[in-house]
Amino acid sequence: MASRLYGMIAKEFLQLWRDKLALTLALFVPVAMLFIFGWAINTDVKHVPTAVFDQSGSVEARTLLEAFGNSQYFDLRHWVRSSRELTRMIDDGTAKVGIVIPPDFARRLSRRAGEIQVIVDASDPMVATSALNAATSLAAERSLQLLTRTVEGTVLQRDVPPVDFRVRAWYNPDLVSAIFIVPGLIGALLMQTTITAMAVSVVRERERGTLEALIVSPIRRWELLLGKIIPNLLVAYGQMTMALLVARLIFDVPIRGSLVLLYALSLVFMWGTLGIGILVSASARTVPQAMQLAFLTFLPSIYLSGLLFPIEGMPFGAQYLAAVIPLTYYLRVVRGIVLKGVGLEYLWPNLLPLTVFGAVVFTLAVLRFRKQLD
Repeated sequence: MASRLYGMIAKEFLQLWRDKLALTLALFVPVAMLFIFGWAINTDVKHVPTAVFDQSGSVEARTLLEAFGNSQYFDLRHWVRSSRELTRMIDDGTAKVGIVIPPDFARRLSRRAGEIQVIVDASDPMVATSALNAATSLAAERSLQLLTRTVEGTVLQRDVPPVDFRVRAWYNPDLVSAIFIVPGLIGALLMQTTITAMAVSVVRERERGTLEALIVSPIRRWELLLGKIIPNLLVAYGQMTMALLVARLIFDVPIRGSLVLLYALSLVFMWGTLGIGILVSASARTVPQAMQLAFLTFLPSIYLSGLLFPIEGMPFGAQYLAAVIPLTYYLRVVRGIVLKGVGLEYLWPNLLPLTVFGAVVFTLAVLRFRKQLD
């Protein structure tokens, strides 16, 4: 009995050793998960991109803005000249926070209370909460400094805080996490379906020996590839429709933009993910290998794209990785349409990298697929 068991164990180890790809994936995927969780995931959001509309230009306003910049929570990147420009930056995601200082800020500050408007993009509740807490803390600290400041030996007394921050949370004023997470899951569903289903369908044909039969049949190669792509696209669009219905009816997610535009831009995203699926099918020899490779491409996208955790809270190295992940840009598209109701004039900076990625990856995938058929 012991010899039979030993022989069985030895056979399994030998088979696993011969399958280098499966062994590498089995060892690498857990390490990658630990690396991503330990290094990239950080819920302490700092350096939030901020736009400033300073109509005062006074010393008091500059002092307050310096306090914002020195806090490490706000990165004062943009100085705008109008409320319309500020609104546009928040709509297209260039800025997550907007600071509006009125023209009479210095005069109001010397008499009673200087009001400042802080606009926060609350479509990401984690970023919004961090920004709101930091702004509130800064207002309290600055007010305390002014209240205890001596003027000719007397203490300045007021019945209200000198600095009055009026915070406005846009797009998700109640900071409901589901409104942020659920639209993003649409991108995850589309990616998972197009990559995994495409890769598995081709590899299964190869395992069963039917791929060779299709090759020698009268069907053209582009017809074979298109015949694989179209059903997967229809399934992905079906999942997307169901997800939108659940988001609206169950989670009460507002759909403010054009669904036609959303479906059209989703096709650009799936153009690239289908290419990834074809490349995976060309590299894998078995269905388990295809599943592992698909999971390996899926894992970094989930945790580094901003689906679950804000990119602003990640180290700079992880932010650079997020910039090459197509899901990062698609999430901005789907959240921009669903939550903000913006159009193509705001979304094209995210559409451009999706188009380039799709063209490059799909072209490489088709060439690899044709070479494999040869």
